[in-house]
Amino acid sequence: MRSTKRLAAGAIAAALGITTLAACGGSDGKKTSGEASGSGSKTVTLVSHDSFNASDPVLKAFTAQTGYTVKVLKSGDAGAALNQEILTKGSPRGDVFFGVDNTLLSRALDNGIFTPYEAKGLDRVPADVQVDKDKHRVTPVDTGDICVNYDKKYFADKKLAPPQSFDDLVKPEYKDLLVTENVATSSPGLGFMLGSVAKYGDEGWQDYWKKLKANGVKVVDGWEQAYNTDFSGSAGGKKAKGDRPLVVSYASSPPAEVIYADPKPTEAPTGVATGTCFRQTEFAGLLKGARNEAGGKALLDFLISKKFQEDMPLQMFVDPVAKDAAVPPEFTKFGAKITNSATVAPDKIAKNRDQWVKTWSSLVLK
Repeated sequence: MRSTKRLAAGAIAAALGITTLAACGGSDGKKTSGEASGSGSKTVTLVSHDSFNASDPVLKAFTAQTGYTVKVLKSGDAGAALNQEILTKGSPRGDVFFGVDNTLLSRALDNGIFTPYEAKGLDRVPADVQVDKDKHRVTPVDTGDICVNYDKKYFADKKLAPPQSFDDLVKPEYKDLLVTENVATSSPGLGFMLGSVAKYGDEGWQDYWKKLKANGVKVVDGWEQAYNTDFSGSAGGKKAKGDRPLVVSYASSPPAEVIYADPKPTEAPTGVATGTCFRQTEFAGLLKGARNEAGGKALLDFLISKKFQEDMPLQMFVDPVAKDAAVPPEFTKFGAKITNSATVAPDKIAKNRDQWVKTWSSLVLK
């Protein structure tokens, strides 16, 4: 259900003609010199969605600190990667799984694919993101906000204030301006719909989407098309002559537009409607049946270490969960600080997700 995650970073970079590289040890599928099955292995395998990235110096620091080399096994989008681990429960393809978020978490927990482990350093992580803190089956690693982004130039040229809330998006002045992603096929699309559920309740969200449809919302399959083709404010959208100045994307998209631009602008060309955001939290867990359990535990400790947490924002364009981790200045200068992001409890998502998607599809796509 979830598209290949936010980033956006790689897609924005590609739109600007820049190549981004993932850094991972032993990821070519060949056995490394210390790799062997069992607890004596010096390789620890991280199974992840395609958007995992970490800088080479940080992964080397983990090796120097622990003696373990990280092998990253990327497995498509988060939903597909999780499904593979559910199918191989008890005989996992790796030692640690990274990338299950709060929209999919209950599926992972209900299927029992993780071995409980309380990672070292959790006292530095706020309690509100430790949703499994009584059992420690998963460890929170990062957060991100799905929000409507807007094209600053469009609204300045039209002398029109950009929308800032869900309510604004159904006003006549914003008719035919928004493009969003299909809830059934896209992570940001699903997150935006869940944000409307949090805002308007179990019944009210359906009326909201009827109004949004009447106001000309455009729905496309995924983030790539919405952001880099239809959205007029992105680098890719400008090249494609996109005509929608509002798009469902991420709060971290404006910094990415600056970081990958050449020459770099003095301010981001896009802004964030801060009253339209839904908070995602991503987790990692020790896979049940892991061949290198000791290495997996060491990797979980490292994922919430200050070193990894401070490297993560510019690698995956997400926010650290550790309270002592500083965010890069580009996030502070060009991004939006989201203080009122909507959330929906993982168990409520699990109970209602499939029906919500069906209802949304019947309301919006027909």
